[in-house]
Amino acid sequence: MAFDIDMIKKVYAQVAERVDAAREVTGKPLTLAEKILYSHLWDSKSKKAFTRGKDYVDFAPDRIACQDATAQMALLQFMQAGKKKVAVPTTVHCDHLIQAKVGADKDLQSAMNTSSEVFNFLESVSDKYGIGFWKPGAGIIHQVVLENYAFPGGMMIGTDSHTVNAGGLGMVAIGVGGADAVDVMAGMPWELKFPKLIGVKLTGKLSGWTAPKDVILKVAEILTVKGGTDAIVEYFGPGATSMSCTGKGTICNMGAEIGATTSTFGYDESMERYLRATERAEVADAANKVKEHLTADPEVYANPEQYFDQVIEINLSELGPLLNGPFTPDLSTEVGTSMTEKAKANDWPLQVEWGLIGSCTNSSYEDLSRASSIAQQALDKGLKMKSELGINPGSEQVRYTAERDGILGIFEKLDAKIFTNACGPCIGQWARYSDPKNAPKNSIVHSFNRNFAKRADGNPNTHAFVASPELTAAIAVSGRLDFNPLTDKLINEEGQEVMFDEPTGWELPPKGFEVEDAGYLAPVEDGSGVQVNVSPTSERLQLLTPFEPIGDEIKGAKLLIKAFGKCTTDHISMAGPWLRYRGHLDNISNNCLIGAVNAFGKKTNFVKNQLDGEFGGVPDTARAYKAAGVPTIVVGDHNYGEGSSREHAAMEPRHLGVVAVIVKSFARIHETNLKKQGMLGLTFANEADYDKIQEDDTINFLDLNAFTPGKTLNIEFVHADGSKDVIEVNHTYNDSQIEWFKEGSALNLIKKQNA
Repeated sequence: MAFDIDMIKKVYAQVAERVDAAREVTGKPLTLAEKILYSHLWDSKSKKAFTRGKDYVDFAPDRIACQDATAQMALLQFMQAGKKKVAVPTTVHCDHLIQAKVGADKDLQSAMNTSSEVFNFLESVSDKYGIGFWKPGAGIIHQVVLENYAFPGGMMIGTDSHTVNAGGLGMVAIGVGGADAVDVMAGMPWELKFPKLIGVKLTGKLSGWTAPKDVILKVAEILTVKGGTDAIVEYFGPGATSMSCTGKGTICNMGAEIGATTSTFGYDESMERYLRATERAEVADAANKVKEHLTADPEVYANPEQYFDQVIEINLSELGPLLNGPFTPDLSTEVGTSMTEKAKANDWPLQVEWGLIGSCTNSSYEDLSRASSIAQQALDKGLKMKSELGINPGSEQVRYTAERDGILGIFEKLDAKIFTNACGPCIGQWARYSDPKNAPKNSIVHSFNRNFAKRADGNPNTHAFVASPELTAAIAVSGRLDFNPLTDKLINEEGQEVMFDEPTGWELPPKGFEVEDAGYLAPVEDGSGVQVNVSPTSERLQLLTPFEPIGDEIKGAKLLIKAFGKCTTDHISMAGPWLRYRGHLDNISNNCLIGAVNAFGKKTNFVKNQLDGEFGGVPDTARAYKAAGVPTIVVGDHNYGEGSSREHAAMEPRHLGVVAVIVKSFARIHETNLKKQGMLGLTFANEADYDKIQEDDTINFLDLNAFTPGKTLNIEFVHADGSKDVIEVNHTYNDSQIEWFKEGSALNLIKKQNA
């Protein structure tokens, strides 16, 4: 069925007029990204051309999606906004709180037993405020969105960084923190810095062992983990139109790993096929009537250098299968000899212990069918699995259809574990070890999107490599990281040399999709009588207390931690076992920055308390400063806060008394999250000043009372020997964001305006 069809038709009814107005004010042909952005302005038709990477613009997204881990805090905030119902279509998806351990049925029941309080809370809040609710086991948020809600030319935001997956169906879909979602739920505009534009021209055609996954692995190699920051990546060319819709989704999904605001493709026949296959013919028919507005103007793709800030060209016919990792998604290696040489030089374990297929990135019917073609060959050719294999279907619809068609049965014949339709190992929800911190050095290969240290299983010694589902399957059979299925032979159980044939699969199920219970619960028509109960003694949920404004007199502050090197939101607020506390700000704050490496001593969760000279964990030290009324700051390196959109990474430091985060550079979502929570997110005017900050510094803000857009701030660092350094810092706050700071948070301002 087509959800919210009237809303979609309204978007299409006004797209021509708004695109024409945008062409007029810009005086040029438009990219697809620009068409979607300009047609979703809060003030309707555009009256001016916006400067990319500079102008802050108010938008009106069409819909919102939240996953259960982030929905808790988002909905706890929305409950304070004073609204009776969400202003735009919104959904909640229960996919993060299910741990992969034994197998689908038992793991799901275990999650229902341990997290029933949270699931009941989310369901009741959804009912009360008119939010669609997808039950545990229904599927991974981004696959469910692609199957049910995404539509060409639309704009959505989601409280998960991989919301960008919906770009595979021609949307501008952007990951945000929960406070951003609350703005839109409350009927207010959503603010975004107008993105820069990166064009990726795809020529040739994928064939053989090369998959859509390899396209984004190559782009990650080219742009690195921060090369897409503040930009929308738009894919085009004959190679783009030749790919499936779900393949496009995979590419857009991992755009989060290059820091991109989002990624997207123009509407084409593969998208139409997918819409019709997922019972949304009405959406396809409506899109076809305005399809010239659902892709870039022809002049743009003919001369892309004139219209994009950067253009990359990739010939798919020359692209080979890749493995990216370990510990970062942009370290790319070709299969075979290159991997052998690199692994030996870096002492990466060549034996692969696990292959994992699924997650929101690669859990479509097409992905499972292509991987199963390799699994079937292993059975037919008498090969025995050398690694363990795990499968996470993307949705109940995909799982049910794949089981009906025998795909899951093929994996099961190889003793693969079929996990729940949920995130599982991709987000650290994997009960692989009883003691992850002391687990052995090993390698795994997966088709997920992230491979930071400890990400999948909590083991800092696990070397995780990202690959396509079909390559993951082949490597799992071989048990070797350096296995090249294009050239290498394997010895079967009869002692014969055999080789894999190229993988095959289906773009869409030949017999159509089928499902008995997709797992969706519609909200009641009138939720005014629904009671939402949160126990004051709960360890999982806690009603929020508004943050007090920090004020413009920050004196005598202390350094909480100076983070060294990569510091992602996983380092700032770990997932895994901590997911259980995502709805309880005080409890989850006990993981605040425990994964960050302290520049002084190079240890994690070990910082100096200047009040007594003792060393301890970051959260405990922060609580000691807060109890003493001493404000603290955090200092960081480049791309601070990359990775997940989790706003807990901003709310926890705020809750523990951190007033400012000063870094060399920010990841986009995290910088916004800090602003939303009424904190100072600042960058060094001179990056070398990072080195001047010492462990025993006392910090004074000299001119915060003159906090205005575009004006740098000066901060005095008084060292233990009495010497001083005055450091200049930049910021990107505009007038409205400075108001958030003055009010204590963006939510405080919303409440004030709705009072």
